[in-house]
Amino acid sequence: MSTRLVRSADGTGISAWCNDGVGEPVLLCNGLGTPPAAWPQIIDPDSGYRVVSWDQRGLGGSERPADRERVRVEDHVDDALAVLDAFDMRSATIVGWSLGVNVAFELALQEPDRVRAVLAVAGVPGGSYSSLFATFGVPRPFRSHMGRLSSRLLPVLGPLLPLAAASLPPWRDMLSAAALRGPAREAAHPGALRAVVHEFSTHDWSWYRRLALGLAEHAPLDVSSVRCPVTFLAGRYDSLVDVADVRAAARRVPGARLRVLMGTHFLPLQYPEVMLEELRLIARGPAES
Repeated sequence: MSTRLVRSADGTGISAWCNDGVGEPVLLCNGLGTPPAAWPQIIDPDSGYRVVSWDQRGLGGSERPADRERVRVEDHVDDALAVLDAFDMRSATIVGWSLGVNVAFELALQEPDRVRAVLAVAGVPGGSYSSLFATFGVPRPFRSHMGRLSSRLLPVLGPLLPLAAASLPPWRDMLSAAALRGPAREAAHPGALRAVVHEFSTHDWSWYRRLALGLAEHAPLDVSSVRCPVTFLAGRYDSLVDVADVRAAARRVPGARLRVLMGTHFLPLQYPEVMLEELRLIARGPAES
């Protein structure tokens, strides 16, 4: 995997990477602070796709913006365009997860000629905080408030993640736990799970909170004008995204397809083979490099 530093529209240095594969171009708009390891099948150099992505502002190898307020979804879109340009991709299939779904649809609306298709995983096109905590029975009017409160607790809760990572049992033991089903299925892919938890444990959680609150400002998008192929993947047990909201978004995009999986918010970890399968179904067009 190769990396390079690219400059976004406001001059912020963005750490971008490529899987060095050969095939159709794919832009991965990842979950907030999530490492490439969350997508083991898609980022494999032999997947048949040339995949590029980046670390969000102030995370990983990316710089924090000089203007600390430049952490809106629209700023992430600028970063996405800079990555596409840096790797000479005129257009690409967009894979978005969580925050990345917001970025993917903003990109599809702003620059439709650069978006071949959208695979939207465990996310909605705007209004993300009003979609939180549905599986816990939280009424919609209270969800955004609770989401903001939870975000403000990140500097307290985030540092506990190293303990969680250290407490994960050896992968052979996890694989032998045949009783794991449904929402716990991510444990069937322990290598990716450990990598993701470890990556999260290294974040500056005060800065991560700023990024999370930037997402809270992203209003619902009118996606009725999106004309590229779109597939939504939702987790039946997702506590961060209301399946009803994903279903409603799919109805608003002409010709969009919805697939609900028996999983949580972490579908890329739980169903890596399905991620590649769905990408193959929706990706179209000649290879571009």
